[in-house]
Amino acid sequence: MAEPLLDIAGLSLAYDTARGAVRALDGVSLAIPRGGAMGLVGESGSGKSSVVLALLGLLGKEATVTADRMSFAGEDLRAAAARLRGARIGTVFQDPAAALNPALRIGAQVAEPLVQHRGLSPRAALARAVELLAEMGIPRPAAVAQAYPHQLSGGMKQRAVIATALACEPELLLLDEPTTALDVTVEAQILDLLEKLRAERGVSMLLVSHNLGIVDRLCDELTVLYAGRVAEAGRTADLLDAPRHPYTRGLLAALPRIDRGRIARLAPIPGSLPDLTQPDPGCNFRPRCPFAAAGCAAPQALRHGDARAVACHRAEAVRDLPWPQPEPVATTRAPPGASLLEAQDLARSFSLDSGFAGMFRRRAEVRAVDGVSLTLRRGEVIGLVGESGCGKSTLGRLVLRLIAADRGRIGFDGEEVPPKPPDAFRRRAQIVFQNPDTSLNPRQTVDQALRRPMERFGLARGAAATAEVERLLALVRLTPAYRTRYPHQMSGGEKQRIGIARALASRPDLLVCDEAVSALDVSVQAAVLNLLGDLRDTLGVAYLFISHDIGVVAHVADRIAVMYRGAIVEEGAAAQVLSPPYHPYTQALLSAVPVVGARGRAAARMRLAGDVFAAPAERGCRFAHRCPAKLGAICEDQAPPVQVPAPGHRIACHIPAAELARAPAALAAAE
Repeated sequence: MAEPLLDIAGLSLAYDTARGAVRALDGVSLAIPRGGAMGLVGESGSGKSSVVLALLGLLGKEATVTADRMSFAGEDLRAAAARLRGARIGTVFQDPAAALNPALRIGAQVAEPLVQHRGLSPRAALARAVELLAEMGIPRPAAVAQAYPHQLSGGMKQRAVIATALACEPELLLLDEPTTALDVTVEAQILDLLEKLRAERGVSMLLVSHNLGIVDRLCDELTVLYAGRVAEAGRTADLLDAPRHPYTRGLLAALPRIDRGRIARLAPIPGSLPDLTQPDPGCNFRPRCPFAAAGCAAPQALRHGDARAVACHRAEAVRDLPWPQPEPVATTRAPPGASLLEAQDLARSFSLDSGFAGMFRRRAEVRAVDGVSLTLRRGEVIGLVGESGCGKSTLGRLVLRLIAADRGRIGFDGEEVPPKPPDAFRRRAQIVFQNPDTSLNPRQTVDQALRRPMERFGLARGAAATAEVERLLALVRLTPAYRTRYPHQMSGGEKQRIGIARALASRPDLLVCDEAVSALDVSVQAAVLNLLGDLRDTLGVAYLFISHDIGVVAHVADRIAVMYRGAIVEEGAAAQVLSPPYHPYTQALLSAVPVVGARGRAAARMRLAGDVFAAPAERGCRFAHRCPAKLGAICEDQAPPVQVPAPGHRIACHIPAAELARAPAALAAAE
């Protein structure tokens, strides 16, 4: 058997902290052959990114690394990492906006490794950088090379980062959550690009991701990490089709599956990661494992067999036992009630920077929301989906009157909401933002953050406010002990629960959830989604749920509205929108979703050319410039009619509904 390109054995890592040494990695082993791709999965805090940083030699002075072997192409990484990174090992990090220097032009950043590692002149390196940008599928690469990062979309920034990582033709790519911040169509383009690079250049890959669908599509092998230790490793198809370690099974149970539609409740893994300053000598998953028994307190060695390794002595005994489902909440959900929110003909435009508009030959003004009408009933959940830049977040802010509309009317509970709404509306309509780290005040305790809305709207003070704070904490499944904590003392999932509790403190009837779970790993996401469902059933709260994760939307939404270029192109019940007939744009979105178990389906996916920012014709269908099913001049010259293939289901398209109904199902469930 050929020597693997990357061969890691017994990798351990400890960080010195005021509380003592944190054992971030404990005896991790993995091997990647030339041309192979391995996925590395696990919850936040499991050590995935620490593996990447250890391989690159980018850990700080407080880190202590030990290993039996850290070999890359026969060289010891502990001595050679600084020389190899950027030259033979390329890296793509999660956030391209953070990875790129905002003060340097894109071309200079892509060219830098060629100057540093290959000794090219700046002129020659820049010429090669333009070629690399073109190879990444970026239109007008010469113009993009002269642009700054803030002038590019998220997908273009990530392509530029990949171009930089590939500049010196590395043999190994380390990909740390490379598509987490991207919408599904851009994500699909990046995955196509990575597959092409692997096929044409033979690049090996180590992919860190919490998206199991992406791992299933790209990777041959899979390693599951839990609290710094390998829980299970083997062929990707084997682990995802028939997981044996309870932790792997728990990750899959917590995953909302778009191909299975809506289910009553997800099954999050209870509890949280252990304290790594006091590593458990036995199975460190034991406190959270529903199958724990005698013998689990003993050290769990990786047991090899059937081309996989499992660190669980009970794996065979429990493999056929069902994963426990969460107890149903003792409430009966009432059907959606009377109309709560009515938006009519909302519109809002923004001016673009003149240099930005000129470089890409775009109009100096963009219509972020262009004549949108929407009705939301009490206790109803509307999922709002679409690519980045289609106007989802702008629409959410418009209906809350957080930004002014150019035109349109907003009605709430039978009364019109003026441009400067009264306090009564502010109290009853709240928002939960994507990132709790930026939406929570780092200088306020949980108690202070939750009291503020009560005092602002005169709902409670003193002892009554204290009791209400504890009630809100109980609603989001947190104990009163959290009252004294600051944001930095909580996990991401706990902070997001506090964000939800703060939104609920004013006793609202409407919540706008703007990407409220996109930054969470699958287990915490499942717990938050269950919580939102419970609050809807218990309190009758209505949600406008904005997300680029269609799997999540399919799980939570009663109705789905699909938005493109500032307008809603399709709207209907969730089951109607997720199956034919649907708008060609909806079909493209669904086709781009990576589904666990749908291997080999990538070749049949509908791929969109261009992006949502490309200027459409002044008249006609706003999707015509990208539509793979365009009929011809009628799509470019005439606004599409609104068809109603079933009651409550509306599609704005020239293609007859009978023909739309013959479209292939984009979400055929895995066998």
